[in-house]
Amino acid sequence: MSEPSKERPVVPEGEAEYVKTRQMPANEKGFVGYETIWDSFQKEKPYETPKAP
Repeated sequence: MSEPSKERPVVPEGEAEYVKTRQMPANEKGFVGYETIWDSFQKEKPYETPKAP
């Protein structure tokens, strides 16, 4: 039997509601990682001091 190939197939960029994943290039050991980019779940509103009674 032949050895399995060392090259990994190119995976398309994944996209969900709050996250994107991208395949990174292989390093010297052949490990292929994935980059994860998260969108924020909530919006930040600047603090305003409350009115005095």
